[in-house]
Amino acid sequence: MVFSSLIFIFLFLPIVLLLYYSFPSLYVRNWILVISSILFYAWGEPIWVILLLMSATIDYANGLFIEKHRGKPIARLGLFNTLAFNIGCLIVFKYSGFFVDNVNALTGLQVPKPNFVLPVGISFYVFMSISYTLDVWYGRVKAQQSYASFLVYIANFHHLVAGPIIRYGHIATEINERYFKWVDFSSGVNRFCRGLFKKVCIANIAGALAEPLLHQDPATATVAGLWLGVVLFSLQIYYDFSGYSDMAIGLGKMFGFHYHENFKHPYTAVSITDFWRRWHISLSSFFKDYVYIPLGGNRSKQVRNIMLVWMLTGFWHGASWNFILWGLYFGILLLIEKFVLVGILKKLPKVLQHIYALFFIVVGWAIFYFTDLTLLSQQLQVMFGLSNVPLIGYTEKSIVQANLYWLIMACVLCFPIHTWVRAQLATRVSSNALVATDYVQNMVYLGFSIALLVGSTYNPFIYFRF
Repeated sequence: MVFSSLIFIFLFLPIVLLLYYSFPSLYVRNWILVISSILFYAWGEPIWVILLLMSATIDYANGLFIEKHRGKPIARLGLFNTLAFNIGCLIVFKYSGFFVDNVNALTGLQVPKPNFVLPVGISFYVFMSISYTLDVWYGRVKAQQSYASFLVYIANFHHLVAGPIIRYGHIATEINERYFKWVDFSSGVNRFCRGLFKKVCIANIAGALAEPLLHQDPATATVAGLWLGVVLFSLQIYYDFSGYSDMAIGLGKMFGFHYHENFKHPYTAVSITDFWRRWHISLSSFFKDYVYIPLGGNRSKQVRNIMLVWMLTGFWHGASWNFILWGLYFGILLLIEKFVLVGILKKLPKVLQHIYALFFIVVGWAIFYFTDLTLLSQQLQVMFGLSNVPLIGYTEKSIVQANLYWLIMACVLCFPIHTWVRAQLATRVSSNALVATDYVQNMVYLGFSIALLVGSTYNPFIYFRF
Protein backbone atom coordinates (compact mmCIF):
# COMPACT_ATOMS: atom_id res chain seq x y z
CA MET A 1 0.00 0.00 0.00
CA VAL A 2 1.16 3.54 -0.70
CA PHE A 3 0.11 6.87 0.76
CA SER A 4 -0.87 8.21 -2.66
CA SER A 5 -3.61 5.65 -3.23
CA LEU A 6 -7.35 6.05 -2.93
CA ILE A 7 -7.65 3.02 -0.65
CA PHE A 8 -5.17 4.54 1.81
CA ILE A 9 -6.72 8.03 1.75
CA PHE A 10 -10.39 7.01 1.97
CA LEU A 11 -10.28 3.68 3.81
CA PHE A 12 -7.10 2.73 5.65
CA LEU A 13 -6.17 6.09 7.20
CA PRO A 14 -9.70 7.08 8.39
CA ILE A 15 -10.25 3.65 9.98
CA VAL A 16 -6.89 3.69 11.77
CA LEU A 17 -7.44 7.24 13.04
CA LEU A 18 -10.94 6.34 14.26
CA LEU A 19 -9.72 3.24 16.09
CA TYR A 20 -6.64 5.01 17.46
CA TYR A 21 -8.56 7.91 19.03
CA SER A 22 -11.37 5.68 20.26
CA PHE A 23 -9.11 4.39 23.05
CA PRO A 24 -7.54 6.70 25.65
CA SER A 25 -4.95 4.09 26.70
CA LEU A 26 -1.56 4.69 25.12
CA TYR A 27 -0.79 0.98 25.46
CA VAL A 28 -3.82 0.13 23.30
CA ARG A 29 -3.01 2.93 20.86
CA ASN A 30 0.51 1.59 20.42
CA TRP A 31 -0.85 -1.86 19.57
CA ILE A 32 -3.32 -0.31 17.13
CA LEU A 33 -0.37 1.38 15.40
CA VAL A 34 1.62 -1.87 15.36
CA ILE A 35 -1.22 -4.00 13.97
CA SER A 36 -2.25 -1.42 11.38
CA SER A 37 1.39 -1.02 10.32
CA ILE A 38 1.78 -4.76 9.82
CA LEU A 39 -1.42 -4.79 7.73
CA PHE A 40 -0.14 -1.80 5.75
CA TYR A 41 3.17 -3.56 5.04
CA ALA A 42 1.52 -6.92 4.29
CA TRP A 43 -0.85 -5.38 1.74
CA GLY A 44 1.58 -5.91 -1.13
CA GLU A 45 4.11 -8.48 0.12
CA PRO A 46 2.81 -10.40 3.17
CA ILE A 47 5.75 -12.83 3.22
CA TRP A 48 8.20 -10.05 4.13
CA VAL A 49 6.34 -9.28 7.36
CA ILE A 50 8.21 -12.29 8.75
CA LEU A 51 11.58 -10.69 7.96
CA LEU A 52 10.47 -7.34 9.42
CA LEU A 53 9.30 -8.91 12.68
CA MET A 54 12.40 -11.12 12.86
CA SER A 55 14.66 -8.08 12.48
CA ALA A 56 12.68 -6.13 15.08
CA THR A 57 12.70 -9.03 17.57
CA ILE A 58 16.43 -9.64 17.23
CA ASP A 59 17.29 -5.97 17.64
CA TYR A 60 14.89 -5.54 20.56
CA ALA A 61 16.57 -8.49 22.33
CA ASN A 62 20.06 -7.21 21.49
CA GLY A 63 19.26 -3.80 22.97
CA LEU A 64 18.13 -5.41 26.22
CA PHE A 65 21.20 -7.67 26.21
CA ILE A 66 23.57 -4.72 25.80
CA GLU A 67 21.76 -2.80 28.54
CA LYS A 68 21.92 -5.76 30.93
CA HIS A 69 25.62 -6.40 30.38
CA ARG A 70 26.74 -2.81 29.92
CA GLY A 71 30.44 -2.38 30.60
CA LYS A 72 31.18 -6.10 30.21
CA PRO A 73 32.97 -7.64 27.22
CA ILE A 74 30.00 -9.94 26.54
CA ALA A 75 27.86 -6.88 25.68
CA ARG A 76 29.70 -6.74 22.36
CA LEU A 77 27.82 -9.89 21.39
CA GLY A 78 24.55 -7.94 21.22
CA LEU A 79 26.11 -5.30 18.96
CA PHE A 80 27.74 -7.95 16.76
CA ASN A 81 24.44 -9.85 16.39
CA THR A 82 22.58 -6.75 15.25
CA LEU A 83 25.24 -5.71 12.75
CA ALA A 84 25.68 -9.24 11.41
CA PHE A 85 21.96 -9.92 10.99
CA ASN A 86 20.96 -6.58 9.49
CA ILE A 87 23.94 -6.11 7.20
CA GLY A 88 23.61 -9.78 6.28
CA CYS A 89 19.99 -9.21 5.25
CA LEU A 90 21.05 -6.33 3.01
CA ILE A 91 23.82 -8.40 1.45
CA VAL A 92 21.55 -11.38 0.79
CA PHE A 93 18.44 -9.60 -0.46
CA LYS A 94 19.89 -6.47 -2.03
CA TYR A 95 23.49 -7.10 -3.07
CA SER A 96 24.01 -10.83 -3.59
CA GLY A 97 23.04 -10.67 -7.28
CA PHE A 98 25.43 -7.76 -7.84
CA PHE A 99 28.33 -9.63 -6.21
CA VAL A 100 27.63 -12.84 -8.16
CA ASP A 101 27.43 -10.94 -11.46
CA ASN A 102 30.79 -9.28 -10.84
CA VAL A 103 32.49 -12.48 -9.69
CA ASN A 104 31.24 -14.24 -12.82
CA ALA A 105 32.43 -11.36 -15.02
CA LEU A 106 35.90 -11.33 -13.44
CA THR A 107 36.50 -15.06 -13.22
CA GLY A 108 34.48 -16.48 -16.11
CA LEU A 109 32.57 -18.70 -13.70
CA GLN A 110 28.87 -19.47 -14.14
CA VAL A 111 27.71 -19.15 -10.55
CA PRO A 112 23.88 -19.03 -10.59
CA LYS A 113 22.54 -15.60 -9.77
CA PRO A 114 20.18 -15.49 -6.77
CA ASN A 115 16.71 -14.32 -7.68
CA PHE A 116 15.64 -12.57 -4.49
CA VAL A 117 12.86 -9.99 -4.53
CA LEU A 118 13.96 -6.90 -2.60
CA PRO A 119 11.70 -6.52 0.47
CA VAL A 120 10.10 -3.06 0.40
CA GLY A 121 11.63 -0.67 2.90
CA ILE A 122 14.43 -3.00 4.03
CA SER A 123 17.13 -0.35 3.62
CA PHE A 124 15.19 2.03 5.87
CA TYR A 125 14.16 -0.23 8.73
CA VAL A 126 17.56 -1.99 8.78
CA PHE A 127 19.32 1.37 9.23
CA MET A 128 16.84 2.32 11.95
CA SER A 129 17.58 -0.93 13.78
CA ILE A 130 21.32 -0.45 13.45
CA SER A 131 21.13 3.16 14.69
CA TYR A 132 19.04 2.08 17.70
CA THR A 133 21.46 -0.66 18.76
CA LEU A 134 24.49 1.59 18.27
CA ASP A 135 22.86 4.34 20.33
CA VAL A 136 22.15 1.84 23.12
CA TRP A 137 25.74 0.60 22.85
CA TYR A 138 27.18 4.12 23.12
CA GLY A 139 24.83 4.92 26.01
CA ARG A 140 22.99 7.66 24.12
CA VAL A 141 19.61 6.05 24.85
CA LYS A 142 18.22 3.46 27.22
CA ALA A 143 17.07 0.16 25.75
CA GLN A 144 13.33 0.02 25.17
CA GLN A 145 11.76 -2.45 27.63
CA SER A 146 8.41 -2.86 25.86
CA TYR A 147 8.29 -4.96 22.70
CA ALA A 148 5.15 -3.17 21.50
CA SER A 149 6.83 0.20 21.99
CA PHE A 150 9.86 -0.98 20.06
CA LEU A 151 7.63 -2.10 17.20
CA VAL A 152 6.03 1.36 17.18
CA TYR A 153 9.53 2.71 16.51
CA ILE A 154 10.59 0.19 13.86
CA ALA A 155 7.36 -0.76 12.09
CA ASN A 156 5.26 2.42 12.17
CA PHE A 157 3.56 2.69 8.78
CA HIS A 158 4.32 6.43 8.64
CA HIS A 159 7.93 5.76 7.68
CA LEU A 160 8.14 1.99 7.23
CA VAL A 161 8.50 1.59 3.47
CA ALA A 162 10.34 4.73 2.31
CA GLY A 163 11.65 6.57 5.33
CA PRO A 164 12.73 8.96 6.61
CA ILE A 165 15.28 7.06 8.72
CA ILE A 166 13.98 7.90 12.20
CA ARG A 167 16.36 7.89 15.17
CA TYR A 168 15.02 6.23 18.30
CA GLY A 169 16.27 9.08 20.48
CA HIS A 170 14.21 11.59 18.50
CA ILE A 171 10.90 9.96 19.39
CA ALA A 172 11.70 7.86 22.50
CA THR A 173 9.63 10.10 24.76
CA GLU A 174 6.69 10.25 22.36
CA ILE A 175 6.51 6.47 22.06
CA ASN A 176 5.47 6.31 25.70
CA GLU A 177 3.95 9.76 26.18
CA ARG A 178 1.85 11.38 23.47
CA TYR A 179 -0.97 13.89 23.69
CA PHE A 180 -3.56 14.96 21.16
CA LYS A 181 -3.28 18.61 20.11
CA TRP A 182 -5.54 20.15 17.51
CA VAL A 183 -2.73 22.40 16.30
CA ASP A 184 -0.50 19.36 15.63
CA PHE A 185 -3.29 17.36 14.01
CA SER A 186 -4.22 20.28 11.76
CA SER A 187 -0.58 20.87 10.87
CA GLY A 188 -0.24 17.17 10.08
CA VAL A 189 -3.23 17.23 7.73
CA ASN A 190 -1.81 20.30 5.97
CA ARG A 191 1.57 18.64 5.57
CA PHE A 192 0.08 15.38 4.30
CA CYS A 193 -2.07 17.15 1.70
CA ARG A 194 0.89 19.21 0.51
CA GLY A 195 3.04 16.10 0.21
CA LEU A 196 0.29 14.27 -1.67
CA PHE A 197 0.05 17.16 -4.15
CA LYS A 198 3.83 17.18 -4.64
CA LYS A 199 3.84 13.45 -5.29
CA VAL A 200 0.78 13.11 -7.53
CA CYS A 201 0.60 16.44 -9.33
CA ILE A 202 4.31 17.11 -9.82
CA ALA A 203 6.44 13.96 -9.37
CA ASN A 204 4.13 11.66 -11.33
CA ILE A 205 3.74 14.12 -14.19
CA ALA A 206 7.49 14.80 -14.28
CA GLY A 207 8.20 11.08 -14.40
CA ALA A 208 5.73 10.45 -17.20
CA LEU A 209 7.27 13.27 -19.25
CA ALA A 210 10.86 12.24 -18.50
CA GLU A 211 10.61 8.55 -19.42
CA PRO A 212 10.27 8.83 -23.22
CA LEU A 213 13.03 11.46 -23.35
CA LEU A 214 15.47 9.39 -21.27
CA HIS A 215 14.69 6.17 -23.12
CA GLN A 216 15.59 7.56 -26.53
CA ASP A 217 18.18 5.78 -28.60
CA PRO A 218 21.44 7.76 -28.14
CA ALA A 219 21.92 7.68 -31.91
CA THR A 220 18.67 9.54 -32.55
CA ALA A 221 18.35 11.62 -29.36
CA THR A 222 18.98 15.37 -29.17
CA VAL A 223 21.12 17.34 -26.76
CA ALA A 224 18.21 19.44 -25.53
CA GLY A 225 15.95 16.39 -25.29
CA LEU A 226 18.28 14.54 -22.95
CA TRP A 227 18.93 17.61 -20.80
CA LEU A 228 15.19 18.19 -20.52
CA GLY A 229 14.70 14.54 -19.60
CA VAL A 230 17.30 14.71 -16.83
CA VAL A 231 15.87 18.00 -15.52
CA LEU A 232 12.41 16.41 -15.43
CA PHE A 233 13.83 13.40 -13.61
CA SER A 234 15.50 15.80 -11.15
CA LEU A 235 12.07 17.27 -10.45
CA GLN A 236 10.49 13.83 -10.23
CA ILE A 237 12.92 12.39 -7.70
CA TYR A 238 12.79 15.51 -5.53
CA TYR A 239 9.01 15.83 -5.43
CA ASP A 240 8.59 12.05 -5.17
CA PHE A 241 10.79 11.63 -2.11
CA SER A 242 10.19 14.98 -0.44
CA GLY A 243 6.46 14.52 -1.03
CA TYR A 244 6.61 11.11 0.65
CA SER A 245 8.61 12.60 3.53
CA ASP A 246 6.03 15.38 3.88
CA MET A 247 3.25 12.80 4.06
CA ALA A 248 5.21 10.74 6.63
CA ILE A 249 5.87 13.81 8.78
CA GLY A 250 2.22 14.85 8.45
CA LEU A 251 0.98 11.40 9.46
CA GLY A 252 3.33 11.45 12.43
CA LYS A 253 1.80 14.71 13.65
CA MET A 254 -1.71 13.29 13.29
CA PHE A 255 -0.72 10.51 15.69
CA GLY A 256 1.34 12.65 18.08
CA PHE A 257 4.88 12.15 16.71
CA HIS A 258 7.27 14.89 15.63
CA TYR A 259 9.75 13.61 13.06
CA HIS A 260 12.76 15.64 11.97
CA GLU A 261 12.81 17.30 8.56
CA ASN A 262 14.26 15.22 5.72
CA PHE A 263 14.42 17.92 3.01
CA LYS A 264 15.08 21.64 3.25
CA HIS A 265 14.58 22.95 -0.29
CA PRO A 266 17.74 21.27 -1.68
CA TYR A 267 17.47 22.88 -5.13
CA THR A 268 18.04 26.28 -3.52
CA ALA A 269 21.55 25.12 -2.57
CA VAL A 270 24.54 27.32 -3.42
CA SER A 271 27.09 24.49 -3.36
CA ILE A 272 27.24 20.71 -3.36
CA THR A 273 28.06 20.81 0.36
CA ASP A 274 24.95 22.92 0.92
CA PHE A 275 22.89 20.52 -1.20
CA TRP A 276 23.78 17.55 0.99
CA ARG A 277 22.85 19.49 4.09
CA ARG A 278 19.36 19.78 2.59
CA TRP A 279 18.77 16.50 0.70
CA HIS A 280 17.75 13.24 2.44
CA ILE A 281 19.02 14.61 5.73
CA SER A 282 18.22 11.44 7.69
CA LEU A 283 20.52 9.35 5.46
CA SER A 284 23.34 11.91 5.42
CA SER A 285 23.26 12.22 9.21
CA PHE A 286 23.23 8.41 9.57
CA PHE A 287 26.45 8.03 7.59
CA LYS A 288 28.01 11.01 9.35
CA ASP A 289 27.27 9.76 12.87
CA TYR A 290 27.75 6.01 12.39
CA VAL A 291 30.44 5.79 9.70
CA TYR A 292 32.29 9.08 9.11
CA ILE A 293 32.88 10.08 12.74
CA PRO A 294 33.81 6.56 13.97
CA LEU A 295 36.34 6.32 11.09
CA GLY A 296 38.02 9.48 12.38
CA GLY A 297 35.95 12.20 10.76
CA ASN A 298 37.95 15.38 10.21
CA ARG A 299 40.65 14.28 12.66
CA SER A 300 42.26 11.39 10.79
CA LYS A 301 42.43 10.40 7.10
CA GLN A 302 39.64 12.79 6.15
CA VAL A 303 39.88 12.22 2.38
CA ARG A 304 39.61 8.44 2.82
CA ASN A 305 36.70 8.83 5.20
CA ILE A 306 34.78 11.14 2.86
CA MET A 307 35.26 8.90 -0.17
CA LEU A 308 34.32 5.75 1.75
CA VAL A 309 31.16 7.38 3.13
CA TRP A 310 30.08 8.56 -0.30
CA MET A 311 30.81 5.24 -1.94
CA LEU A 312 28.58 3.60 0.70
CA THR A 313 25.95 6.32 0.23
CA GLY A 314 25.81 5.51 -3.46
CA PHE A 315 25.79 1.76 -2.86
CA TRP A 316 22.93 2.14 -0.34
CA HIS A 317 20.75 3.40 -3.20
CA GLY A 318 21.17 0.31 -5.33
CA ALA A 319 23.22 -2.73 -6.28
CA SER A 320 24.67 -1.26 -9.45
CA TRP A 321 27.96 0.37 -10.44
CA ASN A 322 26.26 3.59 -11.51
CA PHE A 323 25.13 4.19 -7.91
CA ILE A 324 28.68 3.70 -6.66
CA LEU A 325 29.91 6.12 -9.35
CA TRP A 326 27.17 8.56 -8.31
CA GLY A 327 28.34 8.45 -4.70
CA LEU A 328 32.01 8.83 -5.65
CA TYR A 329 31.10 11.68 -8.02
CA PHE A 330 29.62 13.66 -5.14
CA GLY A 331 32.47 12.64 -2.84
CA ILE A 332 35.01 14.10 -5.29
CA LEU A 333 32.95 17.28 -5.72
CA LEU A 334 32.76 17.73 -1.95
CA LEU A 335 36.53 17.30 -1.65
CA ILE A 336 37.14 19.83 -4.44
CA GLU A 337 34.84 22.31 -2.73
CA LYS A 338 36.46 21.74 0.65
CA PHE A 339 40.07 22.07 -0.43
CA VAL A 340 39.97 24.15 -3.64
CA LEU A 341 36.73 26.05 -4.25
CA VAL A 342 35.69 27.07 -0.75
CA GLY A 343 37.13 30.58 -1.01
CA ILE A 344 36.25 31.09 -4.68
CA LEU A 345 32.58 30.13 -4.30
CA LYS A 346 32.02 32.55 -1.43
CA LYS A 347 33.17 35.46 -3.60
CA LEU A 348 30.74 34.67 -6.42
CA PRO A 349 27.25 36.22 -6.59
CA LYS A 350 24.59 33.95 -5.10
CA VAL A 351 22.96 33.38 -8.48
CA LEU A 352 26.23 32.01 -9.93
CA GLN A 353 26.72 29.80 -6.88
CA HIS A 354 23.21 28.49 -7.39
CA ILE A 355 23.76 27.81 -11.13
CA TYR A 356 27.04 26.02 -10.34
CA ALA A 357 25.34 23.76 -7.77
CA LEU A 358 22.33 22.96 -9.97
CA PHE A 359 24.52 22.07 -12.95
CA PHE A 360 26.48 19.41 -11.04
CA ILE A 361 23.37 18.17 -9.23
CA VAL A 362 21.52 17.59 -12.51
CA VAL A 363 24.54 15.82 -14.07
CA GLY A 364 24.61 13.68 -10.94
CA TRP A 365 20.99 12.64 -11.53
CA ALA A 366 21.95 11.46 -15.02
CA ILE A 367 24.54 9.15 -13.45
CA PHE A 368 21.90 8.02 -10.97
CA TYR A 369 19.26 7.27 -13.61
CA PHE A 370 21.16 5.14 -16.13
CA THR A 371 22.10 1.84 -14.49
CA ASP A 372 23.75 0.52 -17.67
CA LEU A 373 27.25 2.03 -17.76
CA THR A 374 27.55 1.80 -21.55
CA LEU A 375 24.23 3.60 -21.99
CA LEU A 376 25.26 6.13 -19.33
CA SER A 377 28.45 6.91 -21.23
CA GLN A 378 26.54 7.31 -24.51
CA GLN A 379 23.90 9.56 -22.98
CA LEU A 380 26.49 11.77 -21.27
CA GLN A 381 28.25 12.16 -24.62
CA VAL A 382 24.96 13.27 -26.15
CA MET A 383 24.28 15.72 -23.30
CA PHE A 384 27.68 17.37 -23.70
CA GLY A 385 27.57 17.55 -27.49
CA LEU A 386 30.18 14.85 -28.08
CA SER A 387 27.93 12.82 -30.40
CA ASN A 388 26.77 13.64 -33.89
CA VAL A 389 23.16 14.38 -32.95
CA PRO A 390 20.97 17.49 -33.37
CA LEU A 391 20.94 20.18 -30.70
CA ILE A 392 17.16 20.32 -30.42
CA GLY A 393 14.16 18.49 -31.84
CA TYR A 394 10.40 18.70 -32.14
CA THR A 395 9.61 16.40 -29.18
CA GLU A 396 11.19 18.51 -26.45
CA LYS A 397 9.80 21.70 -27.97
CA SER A 398 6.26 20.30 -27.86
CA ILE A 399 6.70 19.03 -24.28
CA VAL A 400 7.82 22.45 -23.06
CA GLN A 401 5.06 24.27 -24.94
CA ALA A 402 2.32 21.92 -23.73
CA ASN A 403 3.50 21.94 -20.11
CA LEU A 404 4.98 25.43 -19.75
CA TYR A 405 2.80 26.59 -16.83
CA TRP A 406 3.25 23.28 -15.03
CA LEU A 407 7.05 23.52 -15.49
CA ILE A 408 7.08 27.05 -14.08
CA MET A 409 5.02 25.90 -11.08
CA ALA A 410 7.28 22.87 -10.48
CA CYS A 411 10.42 25.04 -10.55
CA VAL A 412 8.95 27.81 -8.40
CA LEU A 413 7.75 25.37 -5.72
CA CYS A 414 11.35 24.17 -5.27
CA PHE A 415 11.78 27.41 -3.33
CA PRO A 416 10.22 28.00 0.14
CA ILE A 417 7.24 29.82 -1.39
CA HIS A 418 4.70 28.14 0.89
CA THR A 419 6.60 29.16 4.05
CA TRP A 420 6.94 32.74 2.83
CA VAL A 421 3.26 33.08 1.83
CA ARG A 422 2.07 31.61 5.13
CA ALA A 423 4.34 33.94 7.10
CA GLN A 424 2.94 36.92 5.19
CA LEU A 425 -0.64 35.79 5.80
CA ALA A 426 0.00 35.25 9.50
CA THR A 427 0.89 38.93 9.91
CA ARG A 428 -2.10 40.18 7.92
CA VAL A 429 -5.10 37.99 8.75
CA SER A 430 -6.73 36.57 11.87
CA SER A 431 -6.05 33.04 13.12
CA ASN A 432 -9.54 31.97 12.00
CA ALA A 433 -8.89 33.32 8.50
CA LEU A 434 -5.57 31.46 8.46
CA VAL A 435 -7.34 28.21 9.37
CA ALA A 436 -9.89 28.84 6.61
CA THR A 437 -7.04 29.43 4.15
CA ASP A 438 -5.46 26.12 5.17
CA TYR A 439 -8.81 24.37 4.66
CA VAL A 440 -9.23 25.79 1.15
CA GLN A 441 -5.62 24.97 0.31
CA ASN A 442 -6.05 21.37 1.46
CA MET A 443 -9.23 20.98 -0.58
CA VAL A 444 -7.36 22.22 -3.66
CA TYR A 445 -4.43 19.87 -3.02
CA LEU A 446 -6.74 16.90 -2.41
CA GLY A 447 -9.04 17.74 -5.30
CA PHE A 448 -6.29 17.86 -7.90
CA SER A 449 -4.50 14.83 -6.45
CA ILE A 450 -7.60 12.65 -6.31
CA ALA A 451 -8.62 13.66 -9.83
CA LEU A 452 -5.24 12.54 -11.14
CA LEU A 453 -5.24 9.34 -9.08
CA VAL A 454 -8.66 8.39 -10.45
CA GLY A 455 -7.62 9.09 -14.02
CA SER A 456 -4.12 7.59 -14.07
CA THR A 457 -2.37 4.32 -13.22
CA TYR A 458 1.14 5.87 -13.25
CA ASN A 459 2.01 6.19 -9.56
CA PRO A 460 5.53 4.89 -8.82
CA PHE A 461 7.58 5.64 -5.72
CA ILE A 462 11.25 5.83 -6.73
CA TYR A 463 12.66 5.19 -3.26
CA PHE A 464 10.66 1.99 -2.80
CA ARG A 465 13.35 0.18 -4.76
CA PHE A 466 16.08 1.30 -2.38
